Amino acid sequence: MSETKFRGLDLSSLLQMRTEQLSRRDVHKGSHSFRSLGKVKRVIGDMIEASAPNISIGSFAQINGCLCEVVGFQEKTALIMALDILKQVRQGDSVLYLNNPVSIPVGSAFLGRVIDPLGRPIDGLPAPIAQGHRPLYGQAPNPMKRAKIEHALESGVRVIDGMLTLGQGQRIAIMAGSGVGKSTLMGVLARNSDADVNVIALVGERGREVREFIDNDLQEEGLRRSVVVVSTSDVSPAMQIKGVFAAMSVAEHFRDQGKKVLVMTDSLTRLAMAQRQIGLSAGEPPATKGYPPSVFTLLPRLLERGGCGEEADGSSGSITTVSTVLIEADDINDPIGDTVRSIVDGHIVLSRRLVGFGHYPPVDVLQSLSRTMPMTVNEEHLESAVRVRRILAVYEENEELIRLGAYKRGSDPDVDLAISLKPEIDQFLRQDRGDSQTFADTQSQINGLSEKIKSRSRTRK
Repeated sequence: MSETKFRGLDLSSLLQMRTEQLSRRDVHKGSHSFRSLGKVKRVIGDMIEASAPNISIGSFAQINGCLCEVVGFQEKTALIMALDILKQVRQGDSVLYLNNPVSIPVGSAFLGRVIDPLGRPIDGLPAPIAQGHRPLYGQAPNPMKRAKIEHALESGVRVIDGMLTLGQGQRIAIMAGSGVGKSTLMGVLARNSDADVNVIALVGERGREVREFIDNDLQEEGLRRSVVVVSTSDVSPAMQIKGVFAAMSVAEHFRDQGKKVLVMTDSLTRLAMAQRQIGLSAGEPPATKGYPPSVFTLLPRLLERGGCGEEADGSSGSITTVSTVLIEADDINDPIGDTVRSIVDGHIVLSRRLVGFGHYPPVDVLQSLSRTMPMTVNEEHLESAVRVRRILAVYEENEELIRLGAYKRGSDPDVDLAISLKPEIDQFLRQDRGDSQTFADTQSQINGLSEKIKSRSRTRK
């Protein structure tokens, strides 16, 4: 939905208007009207129960100047969760419901800025001047009109460009346990990729880590072409969810301008945890590992908004999404990891074991996959990646015997070849955090490795 067709109410404007409206207790019937429909009945934890006929889930409300959201119903009672800090609430307080859908301000002035999920700046600078507004919950492109993924997105990371090439419009997940380097890899992608715009959603982050990520990982060159949407761990679960959807709305604005957009979310696991907290508070039954069914509905609704735009729009824009997944006990088959992997177009697994060896980036190539790589690289590159992957698989299968000295050279030509080439392959897969390499150079190197594999295979036979 374009900005010109959407006539919602800007969240930032709403926050400026609400104090005056509440003080007057006006009930308007205009296009940006409020209706006083309910009273607070009781509060349980973070959930507010209020009387509320004729409203829908997702409606926005105000209680004592605090912006809230309707997250569920129980008979004629609305279940409401605050988006801002609700300092005071009493039984019988008025609840004002917002008629119109709520939008997020967008525009090129937001590049280089750090904002909250409501579009308000948190970097100490004046509010950016918006060029338009996007609905917070946009529609995914029509699957029959969506453009195909045909071109590679250069990441500047050798192991990704060479072995797990990303396509423009691809959705991929970075899966790893805590402390393995997900945020660091995101920062490298933001600085080195050939995307026109980065949109970064930091969900449930520690307040300390936000500044560290921007200064140390993203750095000035990455921030210059980025919009960073921050919802730290101390804000409400509803606000954390809004942060991810707001980031996607900002990305859709730039995609419709024909730009290559890279959306990075850290992390989908915290998003799922926020939705779990809301769902359980609203009375949903817990399912797999305590996650209610709404979690598994939310993830595809968000991720499907990424990808290439519709061909009918006449723009060549795309949204490539890179989302981190914090997996429990380094098990990529945990419920969130398994669900995300079934939705996206590939996954990059980071290995704690490789971190222990000082191998950066710690990408476990054999556990990782890019489903769009065959569509975006030439046949020679694809064959080279398959040959290198095969050598890695042979070495890993026999690694224990090799390290124990139990393998006798000459017993298996494939194992001998893997042992001789492993140092060169590791050198190709390693890369310093500050380094960047062009896609053409990466292709040349992996094709060179492939030629060595072929020539040495012929020699050994």
